[in-house]
Amino acid sequence: MSVKFIGYIGFNNNSEIHAVPRGRELDRDYVEAAARAQEEGGFDRVLIPFGSNSPESQIVAAHAAAITTKLGFLIAHRPGFTQPTLAARQLATLDQLSGGRIAVHIITGGADEEMQRDGDVSTKALRYARTDEYLTVLRREWTADKPFDHDGDFYRIRQGWSAVKPTNLPVFFGGSSPEAIDVAGRHADVYALWGETLAQVREAVATIRASAARYGRRPGFSLSLRPIIADTEEAAWKRADEIVERVRALRADAGLKTSDHTPPNAGSQRLLQTASAGYRADTRLWTGLAAVAGAQGNSTGLVGTPEQVADALLDYYDLGIDHFLIRGFDPLGDAIQYGRDLIPLVRDRVARREAAREAERQVA
Repeated sequence: MSVKFIGYIGFNNNSEIHAVPRGRELDRDYVEAAARAQEEGGFDRVLIPFGSNSPESQIVAAHAAAITTKLGFLIAHRPGFTQPTLAARQLATLDQLSGGRIAVHIITGGADEEMQRDGDVSTKALRYARTDEYLTVLRREWTADKPFDHDGDFYRIRQGWSAVKPTNLPVFFGGSSPEAIDVAGRHADVYALWGETLAQVREAVATIRASAARYGRRPGFSLSLRPIIADTEEAAWKRADEIVERVRALRADAGLKTSDHTPPNAGSQRLLQTASAGYRADTRLWTGLAAVAGAQGNSTGLVGTPEQVADALLDYYDLGIDHFLIRGFDPLGDAIQYGRDLIPLVRDRVARREAAREAERQVA
């Protein structure tokens, strides 16, 4: 099993500890610098996020693809707002123009209030049922060699067919509700998890594998983390503590409290429960941001020296994680540091481990 690294390109260099200057909600210079830095740093892909008030992810990915040659793009995409036949052709077109560098991350949407900003008033259960059908049509558009009809609860298609096909366009998918797990088992090429304890990740991998096995499938797994690395372990934990205090101060200035936000999704609720036992779990898992910011999104990290964090990543690798989505709190600077100090270490250790396993198999 090889290991792949996914970076992150937001639309500017902001994070939980950096405010966005007015007028820089879409910073072209940053997008270009981040794409080039992560290509040079050895990332396999970068995630382009989706939000109900943010720039459009496919257009940003198309621009970044035009200025790079090897970097792949994981485009966050919300099903239901575009007809699946059209979305299939849009993604396949971009995949062809980029030389086969596109993947799609399906974001069904767990928060009703965010969905309503785009005019979607459906319930969570209904959205997952729609996503299931949407992905069925999407794949059929990508693979059908002749026109097809489709009659479903959400889409009725007559003689659908696309002349443009993707090279190899993986579908990433996340969500831990029962509805999400069933859809993941049926459709996910890569199932995406947030960074949790080793025991929680082991359980999630087993759950998704069991769901996928019902459909004769075996997906890969992606784990999202916010590594905090420094020359010494003490310095790394000091930076983690400083991030917590900075976020707490910014939220206080904005009049926000953690209790003001009750996450609607099961994954965030589980992160908050883990964080309630303290900001450190296992050996290096850091839950400080999740605790002070309500576990909104990718909010846990691994803390230590590059060698220590690399060892922690390999613990997850041994559980079946073959993709790591890593992003920092200084987005551009941290991405450069990961490419220089962390990614080569992990790749080397994975290669050594796999070589040793292969040698053992040969002896057996």
